[in-house]
Amino acid sequence: MQVCLHLGAHRCATTSFQEYLRQNATDLAKQGIGFWGPRRTRNGLLHGVLPTPAVGRVEAHAKRARGRIRMNLHQSRARGVKTLVISDENLIGSTRTNLRLGGLYSGVGERMARYAEAFDGQLNTVALNIRSLESYWASALTYAVVRGHRVPSAQQVQNLATSRRSWRDVISDIACAMPGVTIKVLPFETFGGRPEVQLSVLSGQEAPRSYARVRLNSSMRLEDMRAHLMDSAAGALPKGEGRWRPFDETQCAMMRENYADDLMWLAGGAEGLAQLVQDPEQPAAGLNLPHSDVTRGRPHDKQAQDKHNRRLAGSG
Repeated sequence: MQVCLHLGAHRCATTSFQEYLRQNATDLAKQGIGFWGPRRTRNGLLHGVLPTPAVGRVEAHAKRARGRIRMNLHQSRARGVKTLVISDENLIGSTRTNLRLGGLYSGVGERMARYAEAFDGQLNTVALNIRSLESYWASALTYAVVRGHRVPSAQQVQNLATSRRSWRDVISDIACAMPGVTIKVLPFETFGGRPEVQLSVLSGQEAPRSYARVRLNSSMRLEDMRAHLMDSAAGALPKGEGRWRPFDETQCAMMRENYADDLMWLAGGAEGLAQLVQDPEQPAAGLNLPHSDVTRGRPHDKQAQDKHNRRLAGSG
């Protein structure tokens, strides 16, 4: 059984992807595709993998977690599951922690090392969604403010814009914690809102299109945020309508450049740590590139030279 650990990340249409899998569970089961989502992973299945203040030894809780996971994997195999997709964005951390620390998933390496140990070598693939940094942080701030987080100050916004930690660091930490596991990176700009394409890439099978356009947890617009928040918090938001854009043009340019560097690193092979997944519906150019203009050539060069010579002849 192929086991794929889908990590999200947050604000990358992960909840919509999970809803798509949940709604199509019956049809996917016929194809041998199983799904564990947050309703299962956060309901005791993974309890003990990460240290908690619970009474008892950490090692004992971790051992029970390994046994619990092993038993559930065995049950999935017995039901004929050939590909199991486990999706939970909270496995790598939380949006609130990212904002508090001012960086992307700072503790992801330790967390993923513990999950790798808990799955005891059963994981084949890890899938990570990434997103352009200015839109990721804008969406994360919107999500947090709507849920009671303070509207960030100008200095806090600047700190996020100038943070040196990028997706490359997150990917490197995961690769270090999970050696031997294939890491597939799926950009939100390509796969966001297309769960059926994302599942096809991860499973190697054609995925159903039912419920593929369900949208959950999308960012609120400014007018909706003001209506949702108390007057004191709503007053700290900028005027106008549409999406809240907390970063200015200079800050956006810096973050776009960092994201472009991440994508270029991935496209260049990511030092063998990860694979950048391309859009399967947009085939790459083959060996023979398309012809753009086959009429230009030496005759054009000769005409240009003749005009040049006439201009020189008449210049005196």
